Amino acid sequence: MKLNRTTQRTVEILKLISRSPEGATLDDLCEKLDLPKTSAYDIVTTLAEMGMVNVKRGQKQNYTIGLMSYRIGVNYTNNLNFIGTIEPILKAFAKEVGKTIFFGVPSDHHVVYICKFEPENPIITTATVGSRNPMYCTSLGKVILAYSEEEKREQMIGRIKFTPFTERTIKDRDQLLQELEEVKERGYAFDAREMEEHMQCVGAPIFDRDGNVLGAISMSTLYKPAEDYVALGNMISEKAMEVSRLLGYLGKI
Repeated sequence: MKLNRTTQRTVEILKLISRSPEGATLDDLCEKLDLPKTSAYDIVTTLAEMGMVNVKRGQKQNYTIGLMSYRIGVNYTNNLNFIGTIEPILKAFAKEVGKTIFFGVPSDHHVVYICKFEPENPIITTATVGSRNPMYCTSLGKVILAYSEEEKREQMIGRIKFTPFTERTIKDRDQLLQELEEVKERGYAFDAREMEEHMQCVGAPIFDRDGNVLGAISMSTLYKPAEDYVALGNMISEKAMEVSRLLGYLGKI
């Protein structure tokens, strides 16, 4: 069967960019894939316009995998066995605790919401399936950062622009690193009204069978001063470990 050359090059470019968390320049693409610069430029420019890759502008433009590529991948992910495995557990958990439960995965230095499970009387949340938020001010993102391998974590943190959403939002790298140490000590993370003034969230990591952080689950609730958020943290951590075990994880947090 004869393959379309442009389509083949496009797929090769996407595969290479997806394997480069730090991004790839046009020169990188041309050198590693043996492509003419004009052809590579036309392809990545089109991919950028369609949201398939992100462009970081500097002395040389740097390309990272885009949200649209991820959303297309989500359609595949939704058919994977592990989604079917965790869905009934998290749905029942949301009903049990009477709070909204999210499952999210990393996308560059953001977290993307893959699943959302609501109780009978849900609260209104701005996060929806397919949307994404910064890692540094979400409980999902913090636990993913805390439990990622050091090199990968440094790459993600290096791309963060610390934008304040409320007066409680983490302001800089040093503050984030300090909090990530605390996250690893207790096994769960807080979004202490850092994204939205009225919302408090707590999240814990989900591991795959090889012990890599696959994503995270979180519990979202309207902020109440009398709420025992440490108890909620322990609860979400136990549920995250239960889910990780079902996915084949045998280690300890």
